[in-house]
Amino acid sequence: MLRIAAEALSVGRGRTVAAGPLDFTLGAGESLVVTGPNGAGKSTLLRTLAGLLHPLGGRVLLEGALAADGENARSIAEVAHYVGHRNAMKPGISVGRNLDFWRRTLRLAADGLTNSDALKAVGLPDLTALPFGYLSAGQQRRASLARLLVAPRDVWVLDEPTAALDADSQLLFGKLMERHLAAGGIVIAATHQPLGLETAKRLNLAKAPDAKLPAPTALDDDELAEAEGWL
Repeated sequence: MLRIAAEALSVGRGRTVAAGPLDFTLGAGESLVVTGPNGAGKSTLLRTLAGLLHPLGGRVLLEGALAADGENARSIAEVAHYVGHRNAMKPGISVGRNLDFWRRTLRLAADGLTNSDALKAVGLPDLTALPFGYLSAGQQRRASLARLLVAPRDVWVLDEPTAALDADSQLLFGKLMERHLAAGGIVIAATHQPLGLETAKRLNLAKAPDAKLPAPTALDDDELAEAEGWL
């Protein structure tokens, strides 16, 4: 069964710890909402979980998920969608071609929705052929979220997913997250706004003074010789 566990996880930028150590577990159908002030490490935590940054301490375990090659996935990045502050869509090509790219890049064994059905699900029917750059800010965000539906993945890692969305669109996306959870998926989201995930676990990150990891010590001659033996 799908399971994520963070054990004494510390995250940061460079050698500066932004948050941690953190411990949490999530199973199939569960969600985690990460809150806290600006600079508390919310985005850094999500980028670390998505495999874009290395942990500064501790570890993240993944169980019960298959990678694209059919083998057991070893990291969340192999089975996750990551939605950051930017939409990650090319403005000069059509919405449909953007979604085609994400389908080819992220598709696993499960078939996703067609472009038209995915756009309809986020409230954007009949916009497949329109260049992404022609859309309003809210429409661009919804179109970028449609990639969650064209290439199904077990874990959604979402950084302020409802930014630029109006109230109706926020409710619509809340229903999409509920369906994903009901199907056994996991949602991890950082937000300053309510997401409608009433049963979600909560993780509040308080901004703490930056802490530096100790500088690595120089190897002595014996240690250096041993290390060179592996080259």
